[in-house]
Amino acid sequence: MPDEVRRQMSNPLPDPFADHPDWAPQPPRPIEIVPATGRVELRGRRVLVGLPGLGWRADLRADERVVQGSRTYVPVIPEHEWYRAEAEQVEVFAPLVPVERVWVETVGERRPAGRPADTGIRLVSLDAPTRRPPTPVFETDAVTGRRVVHVTGTSEQRDLRAVTETYSGADGDICVRVAPELEWYRWAWRGQAPTTLEVPVHLLWLE
Repeated sequence: MPDEVRRQMSNPLPDPFADHPDWAPQPPRPIEIVPATGRVELRGRRVLVGLPGLGWRADLRADERVVQGSRTYVPVIPEHEWYRAEAEQVEVFAPLVPVERVWVETVGERRPAGRPADTGIRLVSLDAPTRRPPTPVFETDAVTGRRVVHVTGTSEQRDLRAVTETYSGADGDICVRVAPELEWYRWAWRGQAPTTLEVPVHLLWLE
């Protein structure tokens, strides 16, 4: 392979809106994380569990709270098992986690467009889990298997997973193929390939 081609393949994709910021698509609403001790419905919601100062575990789903004696617990299920239980109508084991150790993902308010300057390492507090703001897919190094949001105008399509890296589509657009998250997980437990959709990369954001 010629050196010039190899360099082009290894370099990150250029920002297609660098010279025209007014053309850039609006980012999706960000994910915000709130304690499960608050007034928030839990069934089917994405949650994180953990302890301040220790760390957090994601890719989980919750069921409604359970009260035992004076304690409140949240049944927590690995996300792939939750999808299988919902799709196949089967029972799965859900350990009970104290409610104060559970945080819930919610969709926040849309924020003004504009990318903050790159400041290098981003430090966070260990008191509670945090999430990064939505990131344009064309700014990432790898996307396969990641949660993505397809944004068209003011419409947001969530619960999608990327199933390819960026590639050149038939019309010359740089694209990524995505699949509904249910079908992405079903691919693992049943071996059934998902239905995929080709989406131009500038319409996709890491959630």
